[in-house]
Amino acid sequence: MLRATRPALLGGEERQNKDWTYYPGSTSRHPRSESPPLQAVASGGQHSESSAAYVLWPPARINGTAEERAAYFSGLQKDAEMDTQQRVPSGQQASTLLDLMTIRAFHSKVLRRYSLGTALGFRTRAGVLTNIPAIIVFVARKVHKQWLLDVQRLPTALEGPGGVWCDVDVVEFSYYGASTVTPKEQIYSELVEGLRGNDPCIGSGSQVASQETYGTLGAIVRSQTGARQVGFLTNRHVAVDLDYPNQKMFHPLPPNLGPGVYLGAVERATSFITDDLWYGIFAGMNPETFVRADGAFIPFAESFDTSKVSVRVHSLGELGEVFRVDLQAPIESIVGQHVVKVGRSSGLTKGIIMAYAVEYNDEKGICFFTDFLIVGENKQAFDLEGDSGSLISMTWERCENPRPVGIIWGGTANRGRLKLRSGHGPENWTSGVDLGRLLDLLQLDLITTETSLQ
Repeated sequence: MLRATRPALLGGEERQNKDWTYYPGSTSRHPRSESPPLQAVASGGQHSESSAAYVLWPPARINGTAEERAAYFSGLQKDAEMDTQQRVPSGQQASTLLDLMTIRAFHSKVLRRYSLGTALGFRTRAGVLTNIPAIIVFVARKVHKQWLLDVQRLPTALEGPGGVWCDVDVVEFSYYGASTVTPKEQIYSELVEGLRGNDPCIGSGSQVASQETYGTLGAIVRSQTGARQVGFLTNRHVAVDLDYPNQKMFHPLPPNLGPGVYLGAVERATSFITDDLWYGIFAGMNPETFVRADGAFIPFAESFDTSKVSVRVHSLGELGEVFRVDLQAPIESIVGQHVVKVGRSSGLTKGIIMAYAVEYNDEKGICFFTDFLIVGENKQAFDLEGDSGSLISMTWERCENPRPVGIIWGGTANRGRLKLRSGHGPENWTSGVDLGRLLDLLQLDLITTETSLQ
């Protein structure tokens, strides 16, 4: 059975996801101000459909990186202890994602001792998302403060550099400690059957498969480099299997498993990138800090008939421009926004972005970030097994085209569930990659109109 392998959110990465974010033919990191070399390298220096994507192991870190990070935080009094006294800060309340990111970094060493992870967002009260800026702290179990030692108690607010402060919201995370059995697919609607091969066209939401995994086509894109090839974007863990030399993609299935058409071979793929290159700043004090950037670009093969490609999304229609997350924008520009997705397993689902820049640490002391934490509406899961790679789009009540903001890479099936409401059981959640930053990294443009496709 084909399965889209999803890495764990809280804990060690699976074997086939040990590759890190580096570009084809590159063995070094590149500052944001420079254009990294993204051309694929194959025999003879040319990419061919039979060549594998180059996903390289991390080279030795550049000298001075850890020192640069230490210097960056030296003015933040990084060894300061949290003030656990329940007092109201007198400074300015945080209002942007950058404010929250800075406050969290200021206290990251201490927060790491008390939690399974943290995130940026708003407080949740009685299961309702408020507009109160907060650092969200994930713990295994919430108990009355009577049963905690003084050093175990989290403050009600955290103050960062310059007196900027925010609330602290403690949320239970039912941490499994190991990957659980992935929920089985239970949706078989006309939409889903069409996405799995019953439609005459393919596009965002359609099933794509490699030799051993299936997932979802995220978006139709065009390369900014070389011949400006048209292709599609999905997760790296869907498209790249390190056990196979040729990273080829098919719809709906590869020939050895059923009927299918060859779409193309992976040209660029990425798994992780350092936080300073992704966010433009150091987002934490840990010198080993990476953001999950799970993406792969597959240009359509010359043999594939691109007249079978559609940029309209089933049940959504034409998409708007990419929504680019600005860290200096108000928190509500992203947190609390309603989103939709169309995936090959669960079809059309709706959800709410509950948090941004989710942070967690593995047992080896490496800090990881994932951009979005999404909870499905009406207690429904936002994604199921096989939805990896699905495009996440923001929606508004006013009549505007949905604006793509991310792609799904994992969720509840990886590690655990969130308990957001007292008296209710834990809820499913989904994690996603910031689409704007991923497109920049892979040097791609999103195609949203038939005119642009032609």
